[in-house]
Amino acid sequence: MKKMIALTLTAASLMAGSLIDDAKNAGLKPIPASQTELLKLIDNPKNPITKEKVKLGEKLYMDPRLSRSELISCNFCHNLMEGGDDGVGPSTGHMWRHNPHHLNAPTVYNAVFFGSQFWDGRAKDLEEQAQGPALAHPEMAATKEHIEKVVKSMPEYVKEFKKAYGDNVKITFEKITDTIATFERTLVTPAPYDAFLNGNKEAMTPKQKEGLKTFIQVGCASCHNGVALGGEMNAFNVTGTYKYMSTGDFKGDANGMVKVPTLRNITETAPYFHNGMIWNLKDAIKEMGRIQLGTKISDKQAESIEAFLGSLTGKKPHMMMPMLPASTNETPKPNLN
Repeated sequence: MKKMIALTLTAASLMAGSLIDDAKNAGLKPIPASQTELLKLIDNPKNPITKEKVKLGEKLYMDPRLSRSELISCNFCHNLMEGGDDGVGPSTGHMWRHNPHHLNAPTVYNAVFFGSQFWDGRAKDLEEQAQGPALAHPEMAATKEHIEKVVKSMPEYVKEFKKAYGDNVKITFEKITDTIATFERTLVTPAPYDAFLNGNKEAMTPKQKEGLKTFIQVGCASCHNGVALGGEMNAFNVTGTYKYMSTGDFKGDANGMVKVPTLRNITETAPYFHNGMIWNLKDAIKEMGRIQLGTKISDKQAESIEAFLGSLTGKKPHMMMPMLPASTNETPKPNLN
């Protein structure tokens, strides 16, 4: 009996090893288990990550006073208390207006692994991306001058910038958004899937492993690959037309390319697609099969893939809500218009 159990365990181990190889051959990559290796992936050599910058960036990320109304923070649309998004269809911004293109807010978790930012890929990294929503009228609707005045008006912020960058730091809009991006670079969520690909063959359940096989066999990994399982630009409506394509006017970049959304924490980031029109994950899986792979994904296959996607729900960085500096008489007043 003991020999039979040992043989069964050995067979299971070999099968898991084969699946790991299959996943890596399909272009899937884990978040490194080594902090040293991880830092190589997430750091910005032009603005290296430090504890001081991350702490300051977290405060700025949470501070709604950077917006014109002083009601909308980065966290408003990219809520770190859940999936790193806002959980609605089109994002809502200044004066409670919906995004004019009916665009859905992507998650900020693991965005550091994306090859490009925004649905049309117009920003190359988080530093460039962080500038966009702050100035966009449908979002935070601020100006560079407003944001700089807000930060400079508070002695505590000035002190923290000097601590992070040195006494001669010049507090500019770009320096502020770079600091926010530094914080965002640390928002990495390692999951059971990563532990599995890193060699822990028991990290995923049998159903999740079977789902990974289905995910690869159906062809999902052809677009959802790399560390982010997405994040690169790709053609959309390859073998069919997305059934909600008429909702909103977004058609991709100049070449019709759309950023592939990450599948990490996908169970926490409904609704799905660029315009947030599908709420059920199995429905999203089937629609992707139809329009991207030319495949009719069965209920059984969709359930299997969904089981695998559950292994991508990761451990969020531990953080406490930061206490923000008090406004002063020099702090700009809210503008609700």
